[in-house]
Amino acid sequence: MDWNSRRLTAIIENALNEDRATLDATSYACIDPGQRAAATIIAKQECILAGLGCVPRILEAYATLDGAVTSHYEVTSHPSIFDGIRLHSGQQIAVITHNARVILSCERVILNFLQRMSGVATITRKFVDAVAGTRARILDTRKTIPGLRVIDKYAVRCGGGQNHRLDLSDGVLIKNNHIALAGGAATALERALRNRRGNQPIEIEVRSLEEMRQALDHGAEAILLDNLSPDAVREAIKICSGLSKRPPLECSGGISLENVRAYAETGVDFISVGALTHSSLAVDMSMRVVPA
Repeated sequence: MDWNSRRLTAIIENALNEDRATLDATSYACIDPGQRAAATIIAKQECILAGLGCVPRILEAYATLDGAVTSHYEVTSHPSIFDGIRLHSGQQIAVITHNARVILSCERVILNFLQRMSGVATITRKFVDAVAGTRARILDTRKTIPGLRVIDKYAVRCGGGQNHRLDLSDGVLIKNNHIALAGGAATALERALRNRRGNQPIEIEVRSLEEMRQALDHGAEAILLDNLSPDAVREAIKICSGLSKRPPLECSGGISLENVRAYAETGVDFISVGALTHSSLAVDMSMRVVPA
């Protein structure tokens, strides 16, 4: 993750501006401007860490927005602490040594990033663990928080999942509304094969085995099996295995931790789970600040 990219810088600056961090009335009123402090970030539950790199970038972005050169800061953590590791309740994540006012003004933004991203990584790891030993790979979707997709997608990778499309330019996925507006799957596929950019694969969503057969007959290169039962997915794989080249098969719709293993054991290649990003719970973390 390039935390210095323009996109991430904009996300971090927007978060600080949203909180009016440089106009923190309480810290200005209560804390001596020269006071230094040490802040320890602690995991309060078992989780998968994601977003550690945001901490120094938030402090640097604050200095830019504040328009003043702030005192020297340090963000230290044990070498064994990095994105993607499993943390235990009570485990120390990092220590920030900096101007006390700045730490307090950035506290909520830092925790919001770490808690959100670690929450996504944690639920992703649960799905990844649930399908361990099968060929299935867990994919995310575009069901992300508006404006935060890049960090949501990164957090999925920290949890061991894979990213599907980052945005609408990142591959062709023909869904029900495309089929309806194009006048049918055959027409949609013919146009997609003719108009695609470069060698983008053509994936199409189907809701039955008959729709899958039609899609394959008209040039589909990957199949998204939507809301099919595990038995139907298994039958779809059997059908595709008889082809000279088996297309990648993905299933989605109604996937949960309770049933994901059943889908994985069908032999499907990919399982996409919207809940990784649209329904993840923030991880419980805290920041303890003391004079330095």
